[in-house]
Amino acid sequence: MRKNCVVIGGGIIGLCTAYYLLKEGHKVTVLEKGNMAGGASYVNAGYITPSHFIPLSSPGIITKGLKWMLNNQSPFYVKPRLERNFLNWAWAFKKSATSFKVQQAIPVLKDINLFSRALYEEMQESGDFSFSYARKGLLMCYKTEHGEREEHEVAEIAKKEGMGIRHYSTAELAKEFPKANYNVTGAFYYDTDAHMTPDDFMLQLREFLERAGVEIHQNCEVKAFEENGEMIQKVTTSNGSFEVEELILAAGTWTPFLAKKLNISVSIEAGKGYSFDIKRPTGIEIPSILTEAKVAVTPMDGFTRFAGTMELGGINNQVNPNRVDAIALAAENYFDQLQISSKERNSARSGLRPCSPDGLPYIGRPKKWKNLIINSGHAMMGWSLGPASGKLVSQIINKKSTSLDMASFNPDRKF
Repeated sequence: MRKNCVVIGGGIIGLCTAYYLLKEGHKVTVLEKGNMAGGASYVNAGYITPSHFIPLSSPGIITKGLKWMLNNQSPFYVKPRLERNFLNWAWAFKKSATSFKVQQAIPVLKDINLFSRALYEEMQESGDFSFSYARKGLLMCYKTEHGEREEHEVAEIAKKEGMGIRHYSTAELAKEFPKANYNVTGAFYYDTDAHMTPDDFMLQLREFLERAGVEIHQNCEVKAFEENGEMIQKVTTSNGSFEVEELILAAGTWTPFLAKKLNISVSIEAGKGYSFDIKRPTGIEIPSILTEAKVAVTPMDGFTRFAGTMELGGINNQVNPNRVDAIALAAENYFDQLQISSKERNSARSGLRPCSPDGLPYIGRPKKWKNLIINSGHAMMGWSLGPASGKLVSQIINKKSTSLDMASFNPDRKF
């Protein structure tokens, strides 16, 4: 049955949700607070990452976070603040950072990433788009013995999960990828991963949706909701009111504030990341993560992107030059001959990733509302999981069997 679906949020999660609802024949309206020209959906590394099956809340991250907390160039930075929501999130994060919970999350993250990769490839082959997509894998590059041990442990888990892994020595990297000039001790290669150019895909997806009849309202801030019993009937915004049969909250880091208006709690913290682009030849042909520095490097369509940091400091889009310098210095340290200019550093943009305490997204209906779906909290995997999340939402609304077990994504789950 055709329904009037309103999606709040015009990032990768919101637009992919709109895409799959449209494909199922629904009337779709997207409400976006900003102008759809920036944010995490545009500045990310463009990775589709089945290799990223370890959640952010993993054993050891608390110790690292405390060690890095006072270093404004560290890859993971937490700004302590005496706010109830942050303290509740931090406590839930700590409780989630156990070996047992990580072991439970590994197959869940692997499966949803593989599902999403298949959907990206379907979209590429559909004829609806002409976006850049390459399945070249991912190199996890390390410089230290400790880095090698950590990556070896993860690689062994990946092998047990059926992923194709290869180890490269320094000499083998130089022989296989001579143009990149890697200055590393070695790397583990994952054949599962792919990459894209985010700005390009976001523009194509938005244009496709608008041509197909989806209404997209930019600079449209949600002010209130009108309810009747267990049903949400109307969304009031700065641009007028919209009738609702199905409402999807896909507003990234703003999701908790909207959820609060509906008297439900969604625990999300904003994790700021930065990226800048080098629009000249770098010789880098394979996506590479510089593991000790937590920097992602992606050869995109006409440029190379350098992205990194996880800064938990509340919602703000300010670019911290020290964090950008840390990314640039790491890049220069891991690649011989690479020099990043002040102009390139000054072009850096920031984006806010919506992070749940346990590293798993919220996808599903909260018990309180019969016509509401939460689709948020994807952390660093928002780009990778966009199509899978959108597809799952469309299956829920159409009362179809979902392609994955949804229990781990329950928006009402306790930590």
